[in-house]
Amino acid sequence: MTSANNQPVVRIGVLAIQGNFAAHAAALRSAGANAVEVRKPEELAVLDGLIIPGGESTTILRFLDHNDFFAQMKHFAESKPVFGTCAGCILLAKEVLQPAQRSLGVLNVTVERNAYGRQNDSVILTTPTSLPGGPLEMVFIRAPRIAQTAPSVEVLARRGDDPVLVREGHLLAATFHPEMSTDTRVHSLFVEMVRAHREA
Repeated sequence: MTSANNQPVVRIGVLAIQGNFAAHAAALRSAGANAVEVRKPEELAVLDGLIIPGGESTTILRFLDHNDFFAQMKHFAESKPVFGTCAGCILLAKEVLQPAQRSLGVLNVTVERNAYGRQNDSVILTTPTSLPGGPLEMVFIRAPRIAQTAPSVEVLARRGDDPVLVREGHLLAATFHPEMSTDTRVHSLFVEMVRAHREA
């Protein structure tokens, strides 16, 4: 199956537990993907990629403790493209601080939870990025901070000195909420990553 521009249509799931998963799905569809809401571990089997949205990371972890979901998602993230935003970035990280917390441990970064303050410290910034098209609008809500990255991690955008959009192989992570912006370049990048991975 191909899209209107003759690109292969990929099936990307959005973990539909917390966060604005409907907005993620809409952004994926605008980028030419088939978006599917995911609530059961068996639904991972038919996906080419997955988005883990924002929310409260400990609440998401409690949900994933049922029906072997956590282990199956870890296996998925080790082999297929996954994009984590905000809490999703925390769940992907190798190490989580403030306080320490278990995670899928697949992305070679250290993340500090709620590092930029509380809900009322939320902010919208427009920041330079290495993505084509100029500065990128970023919506930060109780955002984590990427404190350290391994040499294998590519930084695509920063907030001051802090990485806020990173890529390592088939994994992508953002400490902000790209689904809350009209700029769909980050979702388009992930769709391209999923297509390339499936074709490879």
